[in-house]
Amino acid sequence: MIEVQVSARVNPTETEEKVRTAVQSIFPLADLIYNKTDDTGLCGMVEGTTGLEGLRHFHLLLREEEIIDTARTQFEVGMSRNAPSTSFRISKFVAFVGRLNFPADEEPLGSLHVTISAGSSFELQRLMEWLAPPTEKGKILFEPDIEDVEST
Repeated sequence: MIEVQVSARVNPTETEEKVRTAVQSIFPLADLIYNKTDDTGLCGMVEGTTGLEGLRHFHLLLREEEIIDTARTQFEVGMSRNAPSTSFRISKFVAFVGRLNFPADEEPLGSLHVTISAGSSFELQRLMEWLAPPTEKGKILFEPDIEDVEST
């Protein structure tokens, strides 16, 4: 079973709504909540979860932005040694305008933090192949179907 967790800090110079917009422009099916981190309500976290279906738009954006190889590298770098999962960051600023970018480091105002967990290492590998399949000279070698991702 695939589970996607996403979180983003809301700074005093931002609104909860703008951060929600950034998250939902990448993961439109995510169920989001806002947690205040101080008594003023000016700082907090937008957090949410979604499943495999919630990755369809992300899948599409990787192709539109032509960053499949970059995504594959980010997934591999973020692989957990303890569980079948991967973690990576997405630019909050770029996501707000509906685009996708993987920043090299945490952004000054924070990034979207994403963790994708699977039921097994095999399932995670199939997910990574569906999201960011192997390429050669920029061309996708094979395109798995979403139905082939989750173990039955």
